[in-house]
Amino acid sequence: MINPFFKNSGPFKIHDILKLCDIENIFKYKDASISNIKDLVTASSKDITFFHSKKYETAASNTKAAFCVTTKKLSHILPNNCQPIEVENVLISTAKITKIFYQNAISDDFDSNVTAIENTSFHKNTKHGQNVLIGKDVKIGSNCLIGHNTIIESNVVVGNDCSIGSNVIIRNSLIKNNVSILDGCVIGKKGFGFFPNQNENIRYPHIGIVIIEDNCEIGCGSTIDRGSLSNTIIGKNTYLDNQVHVAHNNKIGENCIIAGQVGFAGSSTIGSNVMIGGQAGISGHLKVGNNVQIGGGSGVIKNIPNNTKVMGYPAKDLKKFIKDNK
Repeated sequence: MINPFFKNSGPFKIHDILKLCDIENIFKYKDASISNIKDLVTASSKDITFFHSKKYETAASNTKAAFCVTTKKLSHILPNNCQPIEVENVLISTAKITKIFYQNAISDDFDSNVTAIENTSFHKNTKHGQNVLIGKDVKIGSNCLIGHNTIIESNVVVGNDCSIGSNVIIRNSLIKNNVSILDGCVIGKKGFGFFPNQNENIRYPHIGIVIIEDNCEIGCGSTIDRGSLSNTIIGKNTYLDNQVHVAHNNKIGENCIIAGQVGFAGSSTIGSNVMIGGQAGISGHLKVGNNVQIGGGSGVIKNIPNNTKVMGYPAKDLKKFIKDNK
C-alpha cells in the first residue's frame, strides 16, 4: 500500500509521459502502457520507477519495474526487464512524472470541506472537546478521545482506543489501535521535498501516507511527514517524546524510544528496540540496526550495525567516545 487516498490518473503511454515531461526519448519508446510510478522495491512490470544513487544498487538490480528514470552511469545496473530512461537530473524528472500520475499531490492546503464533529456520526461514539472538525472519508474506531481544536482532515483512518490531544492536525494517515497522539502534533503533511531553482523551487509530490502502528505514543509538538513514493511508518509500541520530527519515507521499527527534539532526515530505516537520546540527529538514506543505542546530541551520518552503542558527532562507538573525551 502506498496511498489509498490520492487519485492515480494513469495509465499513460510511455512516449506521452516523456513528451509531457520534456524528456528526450533517446531509445524511441512508444506504446508501452504505464499504470503507476513506484519505488524500486514495490514497482511491478506495469510501473515506472527511479534510481539516482548507488546506495540503492541492490534494489535497482532486482527491480521489477518496466522503466526506470536514471543516469547514463547507473543504467547498466538495471535488470534486463527494466528499460532505462536516461536523464541529467533523476529527481527533477521523477517529480515531473509523479505530477502526471498524481496531479493533486503537490498542494497541502487546508481542507475546506471539514465539518463540526457535532454534525457527524462520531458525535455520539467519541468523547471529544470543543471546536473539533472532521473531514470527508474519515473513519474513527470505538472508545476514542479527541481534544479541543483538533482537526482530522479528509483521508484519515483512526483505530480503536486512541487518544488524540488538543490542537492536533492529522491528514493522509492510518492510525492503528491504542495510539496516543499528544497536544500540538501535525501528522501526515507533505515532506520537505523540493529542488532549488533560481526562478521557482520545484516541489516533489508526496503520494505516500503516515502509518502509526498499534500501541504507539507521539509526544507533544511532534511532526511526522507523509512519504513521497513510499510510506512513513512508526512501528508497534514505539514512543516519541515531545518535539520529535520524522521526515518523509522514514521507517521506524517496533519498541523504540525516541527522546525529545530528535530529528530524522528523510528515507532512513531504523530497526527495532532502538533508543535515541534527546537532540540527536539522524541523516537521510541511512540504516540503523536493531538494539542500537544512540546518545543524546549525537549526529548519525552513516549506517549503524545491530547491537551497537554510539555517541558524539559524528557518532562513534560509545567506549571510544568516552575514552576520547576524558
